[in-house]
Amino acid sequence: MSDPEGGRPEREERASGTGRESRGRDDRGSGDRSAPRSADRQGGSGGGARSSGSGDRRGSGSGERRGSGWAPRSGDRDDRGGRSGSGRPDRGGRDDRGGRPGGDGRSGVRDDRGAAGRSGGDRSGGFRGGRDDRAGARGGDRRDDRGGPRRDADRRDDRGGDRGDRGGFRGDRPERGGYRGGSDRPDRSDRDGERRDDRGGPRGDRGDRPQRDRSGAGDRPQRSDRPDRGDSPGYGDRPQRSDRPQRSDRPQHSDRPRRDERPQPGERGGYGDRTPRTGGRQGRPSGPRNSGPPRGRENPAGPPSGDPARSAAFELLTAVRERHAYANLALPGILRRHRLRDRDAALATELGYGTLRAQGQLDAAIQACADRPLHRIEGPLVDAMRLGAYQLLRMRVPEHAAVATTVDIVRGIAGTASSGFVNAILRKMAETVAEQGAQDWLTSLAPDEQEDPIGRAAFLHAHPKWIGQAFADALGSREELPAALEADDARPVVHLLAKPGDISAEELALVTGGTEAPYSPYGVHLEPGSGDVGELDAVREGLAIVQDEGSQLVALALARAGLQSADTGRWLDLCAGPGGKSVLLGGLAAIEGGTLDAVEPAEHRADLVRRAVDGLPVTVHTADGREAPLPHDTFDRVLVDAPCTGLGALRRRPEARWRRTPDDVSALAKLQRELLLAGLRHARIGGVVAYVTCSPHLSETVGVIGGLVRRKDLGVTAEWIDARPYLEGVPQLGEGPSVQLWPHRQGTDAMFLALLRRTA
Repeated sequence: MSDPEGGRPEREERASGTGRESRGRDDRGSGDRSAPRSADRQGGSGGGARSSGSGDRRGSGSGERRGSGWAPRSGDRDDRGGRSGSGRPDRGGRDDRGGRPGGDGRSGVRDDRGAAGRSGGDRSGGFRGGRDDRAGARGGDRRDDRGGPRRDADRRDDRGGDRGDRGGFRGDRPERGGYRGGSDRPDRSDRDGERRDDRGGPRGDRGDRPQRDRSGAGDRPQRSDRPDRGDSPGYGDRPQRSDRPQRSDRPQHSDRPRRDERPQPGERGGYGDRTPRTGGRQGRPSGPRNSGPPRGRENPAGPPSGDPARSAAFELLTAVRERHAYANLALPGILRRHRLRDRDAALATELGYGTLRAQGQLDAAIQACADRPLHRIEGPLVDAMRLGAYQLLRMRVPEHAAVATTVDIVRGIAGTASSGFVNAILRKMAETVAEQGAQDWLTSLAPDEQEDPIGRAAFLHAHPKWIGQAFADALGSREELPAALEADDARPVVHLLAKPGDISAEELALVTGGTEAPYSPYGVHLEPGSGDVGELDAVREGLAIVQDEGSQLVALALARAGLQSADTGRWLDLCAGPGGKSVLLGGLAAIEGGTLDAVEPAEHRADLVRRAVDGLPVTVHTADGREAPLPHDTFDRVLVDAPCTGLGALRRRPEARWRRTPDDVSALAKLQRELLLAGLRHARIGGVVAYVTCSPHLSETVGVIGGLVRRKDLGVTAEWIDARPYLEGVPQLGEGPSVQLWPHRQGTDAMFLALLRRTA
């Protein structure tokens, strides 16, 4: 370490105490040490004295590096453009990278890299002090960027060492571990005991190294004895300066600024205030060019970050958008994968389902805060903004938590640039909500009540307008529409079915912590956000399944419907998948001593039915219900749970409301009529057929029944019987004969039921 006063006592001690007082090479193997090593670096000059032009870097005066420690000939210019030899200090006698000029005579003066300066006394014409090759020098001895002399025949490399010298350096001197680069300061670890040289080797007993005669400078090849460039070991194939490609970051002669145009020392960008490099090529910053990320570059994407519940909800949104997954089927696996239970599972369910239910409303709010259409924003960012907007608009989540957690998720999947974009939109939305209130702001975004009352009600309760219109038509009036839409948009209660004959509803309520259903004798209600229902013991053991109470009621109505003759115990489920109603009918048939045939056209759904009815007297057939391989005029009870748009179960299938279109209704109506006609043919005369849909749309309900009952040319005839008596205790069933259940009336899905008795 250097003395606080600027001297280097360690170097004095090392020089005087090692027995190497005679002339020797510097750390690079060039230069000599003709003066005693004990000479103070802060003093004097003279030919061969190592202290010539040196001294403390922070000192002043003739012996300090910031003084006029060396005196080249008058009129010469140093490599920063300052005049040398004029009595003016040259900022320490160093070049801009710490190199030191040669002084007068072979003084062995070092640059900061350890390269010795040379005088021109033993060379052609002495030291000329001209500009270096990058400063536009012409002729004579040139100096490199560190103050070392250059000549056309024997130039220095970019680190200040003589190229010709390198042959002697490598051939004459034993290797000492190679050039370590940088400063001539002693190693910090070299404080006590044995001192180390500039390459880290001990400077004590060097008996293990071959000693050389350092009594004079003859150990260094003279100019006439030095090998030519082509003979220099390792450098013979190096191109001449004129042949080497110019570096784009190095100023050319014509571009180098004049003295009066150069920055002054201490100014930003000045040459004199650069810190000496300790290794590598000089003349460029220590770090790589353009090391910072350019504007707009995003960090590499990674997995979504944030709390597990929100990450699970975001994963659900992604699955629905990218893979068209069903949320109610995808969520249980996501909860298990994230190991969420209890409150965390409830939060993830609410975030995922709620965001999907309110998608259209959330999109309108995001669009009001964004500067571009949503279809021009990447899908994952839209998913994340919907998740954040749902928390801001429809949950009691603090603003900072809603925004910060969403931004964290985006940063994890898309980088900082995208997270900043999302942050800006959500911040703007949060400010608007704080100023106006969430409900008031959403109301201002809704259509005008006088011009479009159905569209306004649909928007405020997060439904497409065409679905709002379908609900209004099924209800028969607009007064009840807001209540119906509000109930359909609320978080639903989980309904369980206690399998008949295996467990009672009372027992199931006790083991699950739920309550018995008000209308179905086999139903149990769980509170919203009860977590993963599949983890319940009763469900894992096959004693119960998840089934809405409305589905239970329509199946029970079929089982209770009166026949014109005795029941033979042959029942049929013509559209069985995924098997919920087959479980209830199969359990009831088992109690009565009957059997059930279940038909499902899709193989994978047929497998679901087989697993669901395992242990029950149910036979599953993989076939199209319109052409099922079953006899006609045979079955006492036939259930036709026809495929439909699912508009009545939107609260349990939150993504469905934004997937369905009005065109789906007309496409399904034809299939529904064909399946109902097939069911009537399989029923015996006097038997009952239940036509069921989970949709209140009139084209899928009374439109299908009315057209078929009135026709006499189908080979079968049927009468429309009143279904209300078979739904004992259920209120507000309407005028009949069919029954339309509603979430806001009975708390069930909007199931439709019509009972037909075959007459011929």
